[in-house]
Amino acid sequence: VQLVESGGGLVQTGGSLRVSCEGSGRAFSSYGMGWFRQAPGKEREFVAAIKWNGGSRYYADSVKGRFTISRDNAKNTVYLQMNSLKPEDTAVYYCAASRVYGWDRNNDYALPPTYDDWGQGTQVTVSS
Repeated sequence: VQLVESGGGLVQTGGSLRVSCEGSGRAFSSYGMGWFRQAPGKEREFVAAIKWNGGSRYYADSVKGRFTISRDNAKNTVYLQMNSLKPEDTAVYYCAASRVYGWDRNNDYALPPTYDDWGQGTQVTVSS
């Protein structure tokens, strides 16, 4: 599946931003979806993930209570609503799709190798 992120930008500390990821193909609704981010000089890290039907959602501790992942399978789109943004949230945000059966077992949803397809990323910058 091809994934295209959008909605990144510059926001002040405490502000909000919503990034979107649109996928191609009819099978999108069967994929587990994740959001990751990568700051300069750092490894890619897990942010949030959502089951194919939206029934289960997972978050990194650093964003829990501030970020919300959701999806609209009719639009082949997954969203990441980011509130109370902090400078340390600055990174390139990537969405990813997983066709792995049981991808949300044993915290595998947080591991990049679990995912088969990746978007090109969208920059989010939080100014202090």
